[in-house]
Amino acid sequence: MGAIELVERSQLAERPAMKAGDTVRVHVKVREGDKERVQIFEGVVIGLHRGGTRASFTVRKVSFGQGVERIFPLHSPTIQKVEVTRSARVRRAKLYYLRDLKGKAARMKDVVKPQG
Repeated sequence: MGAIELVERSQLAERPAMKAGDTVRVHVKVREGDKERVQIFEGVVIGLHRGGTRASFTVRKVSFGQGVERIFPLHSPTIQKVEVTRSARVRRAKLYYLRDLKGKAARMKDVVKPQG
């Protein structure tokens, strides 16, 4: 293992396993002046970009009829936590086609997780 990997390993944050199609709630720390608060961004993961400390994921939601996408660095200290609320069965890694769909057409098949 190289020196760069050793340094980067200490900066990795513990995040839940997620994939494209999952509905996640991202708790983001927002600074407003001298105050800091937590804001929740909930939406569908439409893409993951792997790569150690440089990994990121894109979350899409519809807010007041307008599509909003946000790219989060996976191991950023501004992310307090990530909750996976729902999981959907998708057949591709990047769900960019959801940008063109509206309403019920943008729904996906949920995966039922076994209890236990």
